This record gives sequence, C-alpha cells and structure tokens, in this order.
Amino acid sequence: MTNLALDLAPGFANAALESQAVFRACMNALARPARPLPLQTNLAPPAPLTPELAALALALADHEAPIWLDARLQAPAVRAFLTFHTGARLTEDPQEAAFALIADVAACPDLAHFAQGSDEYPDRSTTLLIALERLEPGRDFVFTGPGIKTDAGLVLAPLPAGFRQQLAANHAGFPCGVDVVLAAAGKIAGLPRSSQILGADKKVGVA
Repeated sequence: MTNLALDLAPGFANAALESQAVFRACMNALARPARPLPLQTNLAPPAPLTPELAALALALADHEAPIWLDARLQAPAVRAFLTFHTGARLTEDPQEAAFALIADVAACPDLAHFAQGSDEYPDRSTTLLIALERLEPGRDFVFTGPGIKTDAGLVLAPLPAGFRQQLAANHAGFPCGVDVVLAAAGKIAGLPRSSQILGADKKVGVA
C-alpha cells in the first residue's frame, strides 16, 4: 500500500445521510438563488481543498460525472481524495466536466469556457463549485429571477476580473449556460443560469 493511500483523508462518516444532507442543501441553494444557506460538514480534506468544496464534490459527483480541477487543486493528495471518495474521473478539459472545482478564484477561467449544454440538453453543462473567503448578504451583486421574490444581493470576495459581465453573459444564453455554487466557511449560495444580475444600485429586498 502506498504512503498516499495510507494518508488518504476520510470521507463522510455516514456516506448515505451526509451526502443526502449536502445534496439537499445544494438544491435548496440553487432553488433560492443568491441567499447564503448553511452547509455543515466535519470533513477535513487535504489542503487547499476546503471542507465545503469537498462535501459538495462527494455529494454530487460520481463515476458518470467527470470533475475538472483548477491549478491550485492539482495536488496529488487532493486528486486521490476526490477520485477515491467520489469514483469520478478527473478531466483536463473544462468542456467535458460535469463539475468544476475552483480554489483559486482570481485565476478562474471565463464561465463560457465550460460546457454550456444545448437547447435540447441544457443539463449537459458544467456546475462550478467555487470557494470564496467572503459570502454574505449585501449589495455588491444583486439578482432577480426564478426563486427570488424581490431582489437578492450578495457580497462576494475574492472574484476574478469581469465576473459581473460573465454572469450577465451566462444568463443571456439561458437555457444554456453554467450553474454556479459559491462556498465559504459553513455556507453556500447558488447562482443558477436563470438568475439575472442587476445594477449594484438596485435596492435589495427580502424574500
């Protein structure tokens, strides 16, 4: 047995219950866009993979859902952790990925570089799982659309250059486009392609 196998960090203690809980949290976040919701996990994955990204990957990915990792997550321990606990194949092609894990937000590729789906099969697109340091209600990014009763706003940091324009372009291609799940310590927020980004001066309401 290799040292890497001996040092492999454990996955969910109760795979069925914990994966279901994380899956429901993710679906709720996408159904109620731009609202930070709690995501609790006891995972301790290898750095720089965050517990929240690890939990989402373990709950969502499987052998039929290839994962794309950004450069920061290419560490052998991270790759081994994800492939062992999810059974997913790692791909170097963002167009092939069902899920993309982003730890270095500043270097995140443009959203358009990932699989966009098609009018016939919009579900054949990439879902981006992005780790942030700051994720909270605010007025930096304001959204409207399905699942948002009035307007929903977020403060997000750090972000890649032009992220606001990327989100606008992503929505413009609906029903094609990617879905985004943002994750910070103990919380997540969903930004599905159906959500439209508004001007920063738009008043944030309460859903």
